[in-house]
Amino acid sequence: MSTPQVPNIFKIPELRKKILFTLGILVLLRVGAHITVPGVNREALTLAIGGQNNLFGLLDLFTGGALQRATVFALGIMPYISASIIFQLLTAVFPYFEKLQKEGEEGRKKITQYTRYATVVLSTVQAYGYAVFIENLSPDAVLFPGIRFQILTVVTLTTGAVFVMWLGEQITEKGIGNGMSLIIFFSIIEAFPQAAAQVWTLWRTDVIGIFTILAFVAIMIGIVAGTVLMTMAIRKIPIQIPRKVVGRNRIRQGQKTHLPLRVNSAGVMPIIFAQSIMFVPPTIATFFPNLPFMQAFSRAFSFGSVWYIIVFTALIVFFTYFYTAIIFNPIDLAENMKKQGGFIPGTRPGARTAEYIDHVLTRVTLPGAFFLAAIAIVPLMIFSWGPFQSIPQFIGGTGLLIVVGVALDTIQQMQSHLLMRHYEGFMTKGKKIRGRR
Repeated sequence: MSTPQVPNIFKIPELRKKILFTLGILVLLRVGAHITVPGVNREALTLAIGGQNNLFGLLDLFTGGALQRATVFALGIMPYISASIIFQLLTAVFPYFEKLQKEGEEGRKKITQYTRYATVVLSTVQAYGYAVFIENLSPDAVLFPGIRFQILTVVTLTTGAVFVMWLGEQITEKGIGNGMSLIIFFSIIEAFPQAAAQVWTLWRTDVIGIFTILAFVAIMIGIVAGTVLMTMAIRKIPIQIPRKVVGRNRIRQGQKTHLPLRVNSAGVMPIIFAQSIMFVPPTIATFFPNLPFMQAFSRAFSFGSVWYIIVFTALIVFFTYFYTAIIFNPIDLAENMKKQGGFIPGTRPGARTAEYIDHVLTRVTLPGAFFLAAIAIVPLMIFSWGPFQSIPQFIGGTGLLIVVGVALDTIQQMQSHLLMRHYEGFMTKGKKIRGRR
């Protein structure tokens, strides 16, 4: 996949307008991510939160540190993402939502509206939990604790989450790329300039050497290259569409095509689900500081332990197959292929085709699942190993997959705009291209 040239991108007025509109909204989002909620002592809160190993750290990754700073956009886009995941799972479980999904544009509009309502509910619950959390975290974090502060925080954070959701929809409609994904993308990479400045300071003060930095950069480039490779990797199943007579004198020629099965069909969702579950033990242990059993249980599942790696890997493999089964239905695919007259060479149409696709998908998904587990564990292990411990940790496996996936998707959309503009140049409005005499 070739990368679109920057000068060509800005030569197209429509594409240039979309890019500038997207950048403008993203700048607005980053400004709001630094405006603190009224009644919060930002310095005391940052000092109290720093270094916690719980679900809070995972959520803060997707907000660009706004959750740790207690800003008006502290919840970010995560309530909307959670609501979308819930309704995606409901579509696979309840026939009513499955029927809405198959009704086309009108059905999808209803699901989107339900998702917005669920976003408001989730934002309210999360905002209240966040207000209570920072009140109990440190006596200096909140200036005037109590019911008034809780109500003010709930209203502020819920309004901010709904506004972020609306801005994400505006990017999707009028900008370039998927708005929700781009918001998370820029929230994750916001920490990169600060981390680079810290690495520069550590090198100038002789804390780390130049060879350590070069080795770390080479390892990260290799991980990113492997992530891109596995994200784009597909297994092609050949499909034959036979020759068919349409009408009296029209013949549709036979075609040879393929069915692409991605090695990583589930994307980053298995890691998010598994990592959320793995943060539950240390989070629960914080509520029982005087129970030795809970503290021992939390240490057993602390990051880097043997049980953490085993259980985390098993959860990622499970959720990879679970999520792939939700978004990919071999039976429906085989039926649609049969209706169009297509078939897989050597396989009978119908149930046999569905069994064959399911068999191939099961085998292809296994290396994708273990790859997700490796991507989730290896970067964090590198940061905790020997000479790389001094390097600031600015991105993990989950964030790396999101960054790579969103970047590839945005580049593809830019290429589509360039190709459309290029092909339109061959046509003149109101005229037809004549054949050669």
